[in-house]
Amino acid sequence: MAAEAAAAAVREQAEVVRRLKQDEADPERIAKEVAKLLEMKAQLGGEEGKHKFVLKTPKGTRDYSPKQMAIRERVFTAIINCFKRHGAEVIDTPVFELKETLTGKYGEDSKLIYDLKDQGGELLSLRYDLTVPFARYLAMNKITNIKRYHIAKVYRRDNPAMTRGRYREFYQCDFDIAGQFDPMIPDAECLKIVHEILSDLQLGDFLIKVNDRRILDGMFAVCGVPDSKFRTICSSVDKLDKVPWEEVKNEMVGEKGLSPEAADRIGEYVQLHGGLDLIEQLLQDPKLSQNKLAKEGLGDMKLLFEYLTLFGITGKISFDLSLARGLDYYTGVIYEAVLLQQQNDHVEDPVSVGSVAGGGRYDGLVGMFDPKGRKVPCVGVSIGIERIFSILEQRVEASEEKIRTTETQVLVASAQKKLLEERLKLISELWDAGIKAEILYKKNPKLLNQLQYCEETGIPLVAIVGEQELKDGVVKLRDVATREEVNIRRENLIEEIRMRTSQL
Repeated sequence: MAAEAAAAAVREQAEVVRRLKQDEADPERIAKEVAKLLEMKAQLGGEEGKHKFVLKTPKGTRDYSPKQMAIRERVFTAIINCFKRHGAEVIDTPVFELKETLTGKYGEDSKLIYDLKDQGGELLSLRYDLTVPFARYLAMNKITNIKRYHIAKVYRRDNPAMTRGRYREFYQCDFDIAGQFDPMIPDAECLKIVHEILSDLQLGDFLIKVNDRRILDGMFAVCGVPDSKFRTICSSVDKLDKVPWEEVKNEMVGEKGLSPEAADRIGEYVQLHGGLDLIEQLLQDPKLSQNKLAKEGLGDMKLLFEYLTLFGITGKISFDLSLARGLDYYTGVIYEAVLLQQQNDHVEDPVSVGSVAGGGRYDGLVGMFDPKGRKVPCVGVSIGIERIFSILEQRVEASEEKIRTTETQVLVASAQKKLLEERLKLISELWDAGIKAEILYKKNPKLLNQLQYCEETGIPLVAIVGEQELKDGVVKLRDVATREEVNIRRENLIEEIRMRTSQL
C-alpha cells in the first residue's frame, strides 16, 4: 500500500510540473519541483525497481550434472587413452588470443569469433578452435617437430542447436602431428586414430570421408571457376552433406555468380565417391590428369589408401569429392567422420546423422605466424566430443542404465552407537592407503540407513565396525550386491578391499 501511495504522490507532483511549464512559471520554481519529483522517484525505485535475477545459463551453454559428467569422463578417458597410445604429448594454451592471431584464418566462419570488450589494453578474442593457437604456439616457440593432443573449451558465436550437440561453448579434442615427414604416413595415422576412437565408443556404424584440397582446387580450375571464387564455391560444396545438389548449384549460380556451365561440370565430379578404383579412374581423367595440383593430390590419395589398407580400415573410408571442409587453412588431405543410421530395413543406403570428427593437413598455417615465414607441415584431427556425448546421453536415458557418479569403493559403517571415533580412525587408514572411502556425517547413523546409502550410490563394499569386531581385531566386510559378510583381520583389510575392487 505504501508503494501505491508513493506512486500516486509522484503522479501528482508530475502534474504540478506539467502545469508550471504550461503557465510559463519562473525556471527556479520549476527546477525545485523537478528536484522534488526526482527524489520521490528515487525513493519509490527502492522497492519496485529491484532487479530480479533470471536463473539461466547463457544462450548456447549448459550445466552438466554429476551423471552427465560421469558419461563425459568415460568418453574423455577413451579418447585420451587413444592419443597416449599413439605417443602424443599434451599442451595447453590461453582461452583468449590476440584478435589479430585469429583474424583471417577461418574464411567465412570468421564472423563467429567472439571478440572481447577492449578494456584499454590488447584487442582480444576467445579462441575459435585449438588449431590456430597450436600453430601460434609452434611459431612462437620455434618448434618444428611435435605430436601433441589438446583437450579444451572453444567458443563460437553460432546459432546453437543444443539437442544435436551444437553449442557456443564446447570442448574440442585435438590430435596433431607437426614436422617434415614422408608423405601420408602421419595422415594415415590420424585416420587410424579416428577409426579406433569411434570403434571403442561403440556409437554405431560410421564412415570416414576423405578428400584433398589440391584435388578440389584442381577440379574447380578445370571446371572454369575463377581463382577469386575458389574459397566461396568451396564453402557451397561443403553443404552437400546437408542439402541436395540442386540447392548448392542454385547458390553457386544465383548468389555467387558462377556460370551454370561451370556449376554443371562441378556437379559431375562432386557426386563421385569410392575407394582406390575411383582414384585410379580420376588419375586417367583427361581434364584432372592435366592439372598439376589435382594430379599431386590424387597421387597422395592413392598412397594414403595403400597405408589405410595396411591398417585394415578401408572398409570404413570413402574417397568423397563433395567433402570440402570450409576452413581456409587446409592445404592437403581433409577428412570428416559421420555416424550413419539405417532409415528402415528396406533401404540399402544409410543416412548420415552428423559429423563427429574432422581434420586435415595445414602446411601453411605456422608460416603465417613465423616472422621469417618458415613453414612447419602439420596434420591433425578434432573429435566432436559434444555430439558424441549427446548420442551417448540419449542412449543411457533410453536404456535407463544406472550411472555411478562417484568412484567410492567402500563405506565405513558402524553397527552400534558411539563408534564415530572408530569409524574416523578406520577411514583415515583407508584414505592414507589410497582407498576411495566415505562415511555418513552422523554421530550415530542407523545401520540400515548406511546400507541403503550404498545401494543408492552403487558403493560395492561396506566395512562395518562393531563392539565385538573391535574386541576381536576384525572388520566385518559386506558385499552390497550379494549381501555376503565376512570378518577380515584389521591388518588385512586394505589388501582385501584392493583385491575385491580390482575385479569390478
